[in-house]
Amino acid sequence: MTTTSERRGQNGLSAIDGLRPAGLVTPRGRRRPGLLIAGIAMALLGALAVIWLVSASGHRVPVVMVAHDVAYGSVLTRDDVTTTSVAVDSSVSVIAAGQLSAVVGQRATVNLHRGALLGRADVTSSSVVGPDQVLVPLPLPAGRVPASGLSAGDRLQVVDAPAAGADPAPGVPRSFSAQVVRVGSADVNGTVVVDVVASAVDGPALATRAGTGRFVIVVLPAVTP
Repeated sequence: MTTTSERRGQNGLSAIDGLRPAGLVTPRGRRRPGLLIAGIAMALLGALAVIWLVSASGHRVPVVMVAHDVAYGSVLTRDDVTTTSVAVDSSVSVIAAGQLSAVVGQRATVNLHRGALLGRADVTSSSVVGPDQVLVPLPLPAGRVPASGLSAGDRLQVVDAPAAGADPAPGVPRSFSAQVVRVGSADVNGTVVVDVVASAVDGPALATRAGTGRFVIVVLPAVTP
C-alpha cells in the first residue's frame, strides 16, 4: 500500500509528494478614469499652446525701429533707424519697413529711444515749430545751467529776474512756458545757447528777456504719455 507523505512549509501550507501550492497572484489595481482624462486634457492643452505659438510667430511683420537715441526736434539720419520683425497688435501704430527711406530726413516730435518701434506720430516732415509758435534762443550763463544739463524735449518755465543788485519786484514774477528744441555747446565763458519753442504770443516778451539776460529757468517735470 502506497503512502503519501505530507510536509508543511513555514507558511503553514502543506505540500503533498513534493508538490507545492501555486503562489498567490496579487490583482492589479484599476486605473482611475479621472487621472486618465486629466492626462488627455493636459496633452491637448499643450498641443494647442504649440499651435498658438507657431501661428503667432507666423504673423510677424517687418517694421521700422529706432537704432540710436534721437533728441526731440532732431533730423533722423539713416543710421538712426533700422528694421525688425515683430508681432504687433493692429491697434499699435508702426511704420512698415518698406517706408524706412521716407522716415530719413524727418524730425523727431518726441525723444526717441534705442529699441523703440517708430510710430507715425513720432516724426514729422515739417518744422517742430508749430503755426502758433516761435523759436527763441536763450543764452544761459554757466551759473544758470542745471547741473544735470538740459535735453531736447525738456519743458521749461522762464521766469523774470531782477537786475543785478536790485530787489525782486513785489508779487509773483511773470513767467513763460517753453520747450527745449536744441542745446548748443558751451563757449569759452561757459555760456550755452538753448533754442526753445514758445507760443507766438509770448515770443516777443521772451526774446526781450533773452536780450537783457534778466531771467532764470525752471525745469518742469516730464509729461508722462
